[in-house]
Order: sequence, then C-alpha cells, then structure tokens
Amino acid sequence: MAKYKEKIINSITGEETYRDYSAAEIAEMEAGIVEAAARTAEAEARATARASALAKLAALGLSADEIAAL
Repeated sequence: MAKYKEKIINSITGEETYRDYSAAEIAEMEAGIVEAAARTAEAEARATARASALAKLAALGLSADEIAAL
C-alpha cells in the first residue's frame, strides 16, 4: 500500500477515486517536507539569536525604547 494517495472527485457525477502517488511525486513530497523542516529550524535559530541579542542589550542598561530604536 502506498504512503501517499491522491483523491480525485468527478465534479459532475460526484464519484470519488484514489490513486497512488508516483515515485517522482513521493520524492517531491518528501523533499518539500525536508525543506520545510529546514526553514522552521532556521527561523527558530534566528528567533533565539534575536532574543539573546535583546537580552544582552538590556543587560548593558539600554531601555526598551532605546533597544526598539535600534
């Protein structure tokens, strides 16, 4: 049994059929999943770095307004 299936609906008759993804479609889907995970990890790393930088600026004595002005 295939891991991925596509649902096809005939809009005239309402008949629903399913077909298995081809090997190329599965590879494309899995590549997209890997890419999305990489983007998520990158965004989380940026957010962590930003929070660290803001905390360091606050530790230096800058006010919230001064930090926002940067």
